[in-house]
Amino acid sequence: MRLYLVMDSTPRVAPLAAFLRAAIGAGVGMVQLRERRLTDAELLGAAIACAQLCRSANVPFIINDRCDIALLCGADGVHVGQDDVSITGVRSLIGPDRIVGLSTHSAAQIDAARTGGADYIGVGPVHATPTKEGRPAAGVELVRYATGHAAQPFFAIGGIDPSSIGEVISAGATRVSVLRYIAQAPDPARAVRDLVAEMNDIG
Repeated sequence: MRLYLVMDSTPRVAPLAAFLRAAIGAGVGMVQLRERRLTDAELLGAAIACAQLCRSANVPFIINDRCDIALLCGADGVHVGQDDVSITGVRSLIGPDRIVGLSTHSAAQIDAARTGGADYIGVGPVHATPTKEGRPAAGVELVRYATGHAAQPFFAIGGIDPSSIGEVISAGATRVSVLRYIAQAPDPARAVRDLVAEMNDIG
């Protein structure tokens, strides 16, 4: 599970199911739906469609923030940020068997996550990205820190594409999360294959 797709409900290739099938078929190993623009009903509809498709492909499906939507759609887990519901709170809502992920943006947050109960952490943003407006880039130094100190598996995230993935892998990451390079590609399958090829060539 080296490539983690973080997506919204409006990828460049439509419909949503066609995009997701292409991305998973080309090598995406886990999927997160992160969407704040939809009504609850619209979000649940998109989540159910994604959950069913991921389940049929045996790919874990994660919902960003929303424990209620995760339970209703049968998602495999929930991903939260530093300012969202605590990991303990998430566990109390979704139970002990689902996956819980946590975003980290500093060495202190990586250290705190060691005893926080998350199953994996996201580390970044490595580069500035419009999906995290206002958050400064953490750079590859944070990836190096996570390589030596993270207690859980971690995914480097933030502005990663084939031109930048090499420095991330060289810094010690073995897993990456990608949103725009895949979601906004005219050919998402090719975008995934390009990323996977770069990862395989380097590490």
